[in-house]
Amino acid sequence: MKYDILQIVGAAVMMVFTQGAIRLLVDHDDTGFVGLLGGGFALTLAVHGVLVAVGVLLTGWSHTRAKALGRRG
Repeated sequence: MKYDILQIVGAAVMMVFTQGAIRLLVDHDDTGFVGLLGGGFALTLAVHGVLVAVGVLLTGWSHTRAKALGRRG
């Protein structure tokens, strides 16, 4: 059950920050929540990219763990 929840969380993180990165590329001034860091466009885009990668890795890892336990086909 915990790997199912982690897979959902990872997919949600990936989806939200991918959408934020696309929004940032279209409108450079719309930095969203990550804009609180300051640092400008490049830092904000880099943080979005890192968080997308974290979401992808978390989703893949949790899917692999669930598959190893026999919960996936």
